[in-house]
Amino acid sequence: MKSVYLDNAATTALRPQVIDRMTEVLKENFGNASSTHSFGRSSKALLEQCRKNIASYFNVSPGEIVFTSGGTEADNLALRSAVRDLGVTEIITSLIEHHAVIHTAEQLQNEYGVKINFVEVDINGFINYDHLEELLKRSDKALVSLMHINNEIGNILDIEKVAKLCESYGALFHTDTVQSIGHFKLDLDKIPVDFLAASAHKFHGPKGVGFCFIRKESGLKPLIFGGEQERGYRAGTESIHNIVGMDEALGQAYKKLEKEHEYVLGLKSYFIERLQHIIPRVGFNGGCNDLENSTYTLVNICLPINPEKAPMLQFQLDLKGIACSKGSACQSGSSQQSHVLSAILNKDDLMKPSVRFSFSSFNTKEELDYVIDVLNEFVNS
Repeated sequence: MKSVYLDNAATTALRPQVIDRMTEVLKENFGNASSTHSFGRSSKALLEQCRKNIASYFNVSPGEIVFTSGGTEADNLALRSAVRDLGVTEIITSLIEHHAVIHTAEQLQNEYGVKINFVEVDINGFINYDHLEELLKRSDKALVSLMHINNEIGNILDIEKVAKLCESYGALFHTDTVQSIGHFKLDLDKIPVDFLAASAHKFHGPKGVGFCFIRKESGLKPLIFGGEQERGYRAGTESIHNIVGMDEALGQAYKKLEKEHEYVLGLKSYFIERLQHIIPRVGFNGGCNDLENSTYTLVNICLPINPEKAPMLQFQLDLKGIACSKGSACQSGSSQQSHVLSAILNKDDLMKPSVRFSFSSFNTKEELDYVIDVLNEFVNS
């Protein structure tokens, strides 16, 4: 059976260089980075070199990079500490954010009575910047949390515009960049972001590791206690092999960025054009078919299928060896409708099956042809 992996927005395969580097570290650098003997010092040196490398990609100081278990922990660290320790009384976010942000905001509302305001999005899922400014004008001590690239529909937020709006109204700005780090370059010396979340497994690195960018002198305080690791922001022995793997993956991603961007964008363009030709009534959710304002890595389609037939689509794709998602991977095992699509689609389109296909440089046009043939066969059967 043919096997095609088009679920790279959920997780990516490790690059061979990452596997080699992690294997080397697992063999040679097993010391605890907090230990003072030579084994510990060796691990500590690796840890801090990775921190310097990662900071350099974003034009920030190494002390502003805090290693975490991934994007969800980084989101929680920023939002929870901002409310608990920085006097934030209002969170401004959107209905199409990742649940790591929405559910955390809801929990903070329950715990601390923090107010949640949702900025409007249009029918294609793009943020209404005028409404955001209106909310900021009326806010007291606010934290804005808006993702750079939406993980389901691929829309790109103008984070520089949002960051400067927040700065002008004295609000803090947190952005989840899990879908953009390793795929786009960000100069955080020029973009006044206060907090940023990233996760290694979205750019061909290992799972279970990411980082939180915390602007120096922000006043943010730890959520996890028990040690002085990560400059006191996050207690717990650092996972050196994972951090080295993340550093290697990020380095490879940015070294090959221009070439891979062009290649993957070509795959996306080809996929859209062939779909429109083979299945003329196919729909594209959000702004995913807007090549200028969406990420080059994913497409979210709505298929013209009878609602009674729709539940069989995911089964059929899996049967044919095609890996993709009906929503974000965090929801794909659930019977609930995607909260992102529910916020932007009309009732009729919500009844049709929507599928997210996400690409990497490991994919080929031949694979896309196979997927389109399978989709066409299912739609017309």
